[in-house]
Amino acid sequence: MSDEVTRLAARVDELETRLAFQEDTLSQLNDVIAVQDAQLRALLGRVKDVAEKYQDLSYELQKGSKPEDEKPPHY
Repeated sequence: MSDEVTRLAARVDELETRLAFQEDTLSQLNDVIAVQDAQLRALLGRVKDVAEKYQDLSYELQKGSKPEDEKPPHY
């Protein structure tokens, strides 16, 4: 019986060790996801800005205005 208890204790120790490593890995992955989420939000904001600028420029081109016909901003 004591061999079985020793074997079970070793197995429990191994499982606890694996669990600790998995918890650490999960925490690291969560940190990476948080960073990537922030980066994605920033990139989506930039894409939105570029899309709006593209729409504005497209509208200006469709109107037929030419950049050389426009007054500089200081006028």
